[in-house]
Amino acid sequence: MTDMLCMWVARRHMRGIVRHVPIAAHALRRYCVDFAISPRQRELCAETVRFARQELGGRTDESDRSGSLDTEGWRKAAEFGALGWPVPREHGGSGFDPLTSALAFEALGYGCSNNGLLFAINNHVWACAIYLVKHGTERQKARWLPELCRGAVVGAHALTEPQAGSDMLALAATAHRDGSGWVLNGTKTFISNGSCADLFVTFARTSESEGPERALSAFLVPADAPGVRVTRELEKAGLRGAPMGEIQFSDVRLDADQLLGREGAGYQIFTSTIEWERGFLFASGVGTMRRLLETCVEHAAKREQFDRPIGSFQAVSHTLADMRIRLELAQLTLYKFGWLKREGRLAMLESSILKLVVSEGLLETALEAVQLHGARGYLTEGGIEREVRDALAGTIYGGTSQIQRSIIASLLGLPGAP
Repeated sequence: MTDMLCMWVARRHMRGIVRHVPIAAHALRRYCVDFAISPRQRELCAETVRFARQELGGRTDESDRSGSLDTEGWRKAAEFGALGWPVPREHGGSGFDPLTSALAFEALGYGCSNNGLLFAINNHVWACAIYLVKHGTERQKARWLPELCRGAVVGAHALTEPQAGSDMLALAATAHRDGSGWVLNGTKTFISNGSCADLFVTFARTSESEGPERALSAFLVPADAPGVRVTRELEKAGLRGAPMGEIQFSDVRLDADQLLGREGAGYQIFTSTIEWERGFLFASGVGTMRRLLETCVEHAAKREQFDRPIGSFQAVSHTLADMRIRLELAQLTLYKFGWLKREGRLAMLESSILKLVVSEGLLETALEAVQLHGARGYLTEGGIEREVRDALAGTIYGGTSQIQRSIIASLLGLPGAP
């Protein structure tokens, strides 16, 4: 079907009917998107939903109250393979292509109610393991990826500092040369999985003479290295099942093989990998949107007021319709992004659009879910209010909504856009 569409566009172009479509074959392919779900992908999604419903989420309330990682759920997710879905088989993973990984993480988010555990898993995969997959040496991959896939090592991404968040070029942490290695110093904060992590993908300044974009480098820093210390565990409003911490690096000695990529390539490594994090980190959020919609539809069909189900009132039914529209847009954006990455294409624009659509759509859906459930939605025992607290963070982590809009504006070529 895709090839037939491309041929149709080409014929129309030659006849002057579709003049705005480029005639080059590679350009035609961008208009021929085929991300139909295969039978095997459908089976994987069904298996994932069954697993998540049966094995995950049982300790959601406890994890939320204590602000701790559900280690039992983490172990089960690792045994199921979720911690290594996009990691090549030769390094201990499942070797799923990007679109299949997106579908699997969406199913995981649909089946599991513990959003904190979901975020800890996604952060581990898309903000740590994927950096090794894309930029690690064979020796680094062999050392760390099997352990990350087994869940024996918890991964974290140590970028943000007290005075440097969205502006990564302002990082103050330093790694200065010492023989064939480096000595790392600095403070990282708001680090997801930080207080329970075993491995940090860490960024630091390695030059004061190079330009800003060549002054940073990336390192693999074990949490048990001398000089690494968790100085604070940070209490959060939501996603409490994914612990957050502040990390201090004091004269941490790093060997040459702990450099990720080449020296001075930290900024390029981050910018080339962040689209994976921004895009796929929100796949589970799409599943959560579906779960919330179905919960609200069921409630609206059963809850009666004025001798009729509240779903029969237009104000309620239109709210549910808006939830469904947001879900459809989120799914289509996710699947397109997954398809683009499967095809080996850059997708910086699409990753920013996806993050906005899902994070803001999920928050709006969660807020409307509270409203539809009334007082019951505001009680902690129902779990709906927790969905709002968990959704709030999505518009912040991975780059705020404002940053995403600035990226989109800059890619439009607007004069003066950042």
